[in-house]
Amino acid sequence: MKYKEIIFEEKGSVAYLTLNRPDIRNAITGEIIINEIEEVCQRVQKNNDINVMIVTGAGSAFSAGGNIKDMVHKQGMFSGNPEQLRKNYCEGIQRIPLALYYLDVPTIAAVNGPAIGAGCDLACMCDIRIASETARFGETFVSVGLISGDGGAFFLPRIIGFSKACELAFTCRIIDAHESERIGLVSEVTSPENLTQRCTEIAFEIAKHPSNILRLAKRLFNHSQGRRLEEVLELSAAYQALCHHTPEHDKALEKLLSGKKGLS
Repeated sequence: MKYKEIIFEEKGSVAYLTLNRPDIRNAITGEIIINEIEEVCQRVQKNNDINVMIVTGAGSAFSAGGNIKDMVHKQGMFSGNPEQLRKNYCEGIQRIPLALYYLDVPTIAAVNGPAIGAGCDLACMCDIRIASETARFGETFVSVGLISGDGGAFFLPRIIGFSKACELAFTCRIIDAHESERIGLVSEVTSPENLTQRCTEIAFEIAKHPSNILRLAKRLFNHSQGRRLEEVLELSAAYQALCHHTPEHDKALEKLLSGKKGLS
């Protein structure tokens, strides 16, 4: 399928979603790009041959977030009265966090440059973040008289903790890749020329494991957030019961036993 504002590729069991509007620094508030991101997430969810998806941006930016020109002219998703604007957010950009959050396939954000505002939130919607040394992160909504309308208040505190998330959101301070690694916002920092290769290495390290088990593992981690221990244990037991009856589990046991002769 041909896309207008993203590039989608499949290489073996790894999918690549590239935001492809470098002319507007990969702003993600337009209807076309929102539709295409959502469609790709649905496509990947249905394809059991895909085990991991990498998300990145074309050009020098990961994503600058909202389209400033549209905000100035109050057009596109930024048009209408307050009630219409609320509807625009609910029916527009908020479809992206829902699509990524409920995508059972593990996701990696390859942050190749600035990830600002909704771009920072987009990176946080992914399960793992690897940053280029040129990456910058900013939860900068307050500085332009806004708040995060796309789920940043949900994702960011879960990654770096409530206090640090509040600090970044209230000061609107933009931090570099190495500070992002220090506070746990990203897992690793690499050179710009090595970013894609490093993310691909991690992706294939993940992708070598069974697709259905990976999806259950991600679902368990997501559903465990904010739940009581008893609820998580019950969910874990249910998922584990399913895993014990998969051929992947049987094959793994056979492999372990064949390497440990005499094990009783």
